[in-house]
Amino acid sequence: MRVWFEGQFEAPTRAQQLGWPPISAGRSTLLLAPTGSGKTLAAFLAAIDRLMFDPEPRAAGVRVLYVSPLKALAVDVERNLRAPLAGIAAEAARADVPHRHVRVGVRTGDTPASERAAMRRNPPEILVTTPESLDLILTSQAREMLPTVETVVVDEIHAIVGTKRGAHLLLSLERLE
Repeated sequence: MRVWFEGQFEAPTRAQQLGWPPISAGRSTLLLAPTGSGKTLAAFLAAIDRLMFDPEPRAAGVRVLYVSPLKALAVDVERNLRAPLAGIAAEAARADVPHRHVRVGVRTGDTPASERAAMRRNPPEILVTTPESLDLILTSQAREMLPTVETVVVDEIHAIVGTKRGAHLLLSLERLE
């Protein structure tokens, strides 16, 4: 993963340098930094490393849950995850390092019923969603894909923390726990 990162970026940002140690240690971490400082990538890279290279067998289910306050941001994040996943997998293959394929899914109010059903049957390792969709997942049979969640990333929390949506998200996260 380091080879891929160094090929893409000059150096880690301050948010990444400070965020990676507690994230990698599994501690709850709040990254507060300007837009474009690599906060989301900091959160995902530690999870991607674990998902792709951990030698332990995994039960089927969502391992990383990413919650975005906006559907458009959720779709962008899913799209933006493709490059690191493909790049890291290519570097691992080139170096003959055993690795796993990691799937990403998006579940928002715009996700067709057929995709939601397929996701329930074969959940992605990374699920990108919104607070409202998370609530729907938790209150339906789709919740069966969530007991395996190890990491939760809540992006742009400042946008909703002091609102009814924020309170509702906190209840959903408590229910998830």
